[in-house]
Amino acid sequence: MTENSRSFLNRRSMLTLGAGAAAALVASGGIAEAAQAGQPGTPGDAELARSLPGGFRSEYAQVNGVRLHYVAGGRGEPLILVPGWPETWWQYRRIMPTLAKRYRVIAVDLRGMGGSGKPQGGYDKKTMARDIFELVRSLGYRKAHIAGHDIGAMVAFSFAANHPDATKTVTLMDVSHPDESLYQIPMLAPPGQPVNVWWFAFNQVATLPEQLLAGRSRFLIDWMLDHLTADPASVGDRDRAIYAAAYDRPDAIRAGNGYYQAFGKDIEDQKAYGKITAPMLGLGSEFNYDYLAAVLPSKATDVRVRKISGSGHFVAEEQPKTVIDELQTFLG
Repeated sequence: MTENSRSFLNRRSMLTLGAGAAAALVASGGIAEAAQAGQPGTPGDAELARSLPGGFRSEYAQVNGVRLHYVAGGRGEPLILVPGWPETWWQYRRIMPTLAKRYRVIAVDLRGMGGSGKPQGGYDKKTMARDIFELVRSLGYRKAHIAGHDIGAMVAFSFAANHPDATKTVTLMDVSHPDESLYQIPMLAPPGQPVNVWWFAFNQVATLPEQLLAGRSRFLIDWMLDHLTADPASVGDRDRAIYAAAYDRPDAIRAGNGYYQAFGKDIEDQKAYGKITAPMLGLGSEFNYDYLAAVLPSKATDVRVRKISGSGHFVAEEQPKTVIDELQTFLG
């Protein structure tokens, strides 16, 4: 195992910050709450978009054979925000209004996510990057800034690698593109390592996740947000219900699994990529910063990496002001 692989595993394992979340959910009556996730009453994308300052609107575009949902507002150079699993464009709600004062902010639900279409395939990051590229062009832009978190960071990386002429800058939040270090993740957590990234394996399984999670996705959302944040209260009950509603149906669960099932192809695709030439910013949580700082300089020619202190994995929700400041400084 390489030193970078060990760093990756150590950082990912340290993301587990809580204990007994499932027991606490049961004890507090969370079963009933979780079972109700996704029921009528959860606000829709149009209502959520209008609730944000900056004139945001919910829109759709047919590109690359898929219908993409996006929320756009503000004026200026286009800034594409790409979310990660298991969330939606809503994860950027705390940074979008401020950024919209200087940029045309376009937060996109990836194929398979939220209000976007959920086809049977196309979940490799190269195809998903093509989705975003065609969306950018359909909106009349030649080049755009792109920033992604988690799965969205992988897509942003692929966008910059495959569409350099359309990439003004690229920002990766807490995650880089899949590489062969993923093959080194152990099935069991070694002594002293609190947990492995079990959802990487869980999402590889066909059909079973849909059977287990349909109508129960709130359990998954709560586990991820309780264990992968520095302060679980940074993502409140209403926001968790919005995410759970987006992933409560079998087709949405299947599509989310597809992001992970495509990792093998993503790893092979990256072997053909040269170094990214667009300016690259890595924003790492306290747990993943060292990994990004070690890996990103080998993947791009113009790289800066910043630590988001006081944050777990969900940096834009946990430390929005810091993320805004770093993005505005970087984008100029």
